[in-house]
Amino acid sequence: MPHTNILVIGGAGFVGRHIVNRLIDRGLNVTVPVRRRARAQHLIMLPTIDVVEANVHDDATLNRLLDGRDAVINLVGILQGSRGTPYGAEFARAHVELPRRIVRQCEARGVRRYLHMSSLGADSNGPSMYQRSKGDGEAAVRTSPLDWTIFQPSVIFGPEDRFLNTFAALAMVAPVLPIANAGARFQPVYVGDVADAFVNALDNPKTVRRTYELAGPRIYTLRELVKFATRAAGHPRPVIGLPAGLARAQAMMMELAPGEPMMSRDNLDSMQRDNIASTQPYTAPAELGIELHPMETEAAAYLSGQGLRARLGTFRARAHR
Repeated sequence: MPHTNILVIGGAGFVGRHIVNRLIDRGLNVTVPVRRRARAQHLIMLPTIDVVEANVHDDATLNRLLDGRDAVINLVGILQGSRGTPYGAEFARAHVELPRRIVRQCEARGVRRYLHMSSLGADSNGPSMYQRSKGDGEAAVRTSPLDWTIFQPSVIFGPEDRFLNTFAALAMVAPVLPIANAGARFQPVYVGDVADAFVNALDNPKTVRRTYELAGPRIYTLRELVKFATRAAGHPRPVIGLPAGLARAQAMMMELAPGEPMMSRDNLDSMQRDNIASTQPYTAPAELGIELHPMETEAAAYLSGQGLRARLGTFRARAHR
């Protein structure tokens, strides 16, 4: 049966806005809960969407949000959080407790369809708090009786990303870029391909109770990605790979700066494992109905067209200014 009333948790974010637009293009009714409605102006004027202020970490609020819905998409994720064992409180709240709360409320309200955003490298025994919390979040989903689908993307790039755009912004103010774990490998996937995978899976029974890795057509080292971003932005810079001790010291200093750090010790821990698909060469499963877009074509277009004001906005966003 087609799903027509969708609750998209985390729908105002980078990936969420692409998914929401595709759902609306299909004529579906979409509800997006946000902490502050004023920060979702890019969604409010769209048709067939209801943007509401709500605390999704509250069971009673979630119960109300699920009224009349027949599917839930959860995109909530954080990259930084306080330290703890096996992870800090922020990672626990966003990646573990929230999925548990959502699937529990879905079961209580009879909402069967649930799509979950995880990440490549999610592992309850992984080297980083991020990976361990993502792994525990997946476990909470898999043990539920819902018709779930889990997606595990590599790093996601697109016009509003905080990955390639950050390196491009740094190149405008720094003559040399010192990079930690320069040899770490990634398989970046285009945000449009991720959005298409979610939306195409929604009504496809072949995707139920399946976990999908999402990756791009090519593997890069972090050094190669940084060089590409700076060249595409018109400010090529030398990249210096930092030794492990100096890289960790750099990350500790960044954690002390205001706002969200560009790099943390936990990010370094995540890079102990390559962020690439388990099977190479990677091909997207046919049932997802996506054609992978190469990074060089898509990213070069938005990196070359972004000016100083927009790049400085990347830093302001990280500092919550």
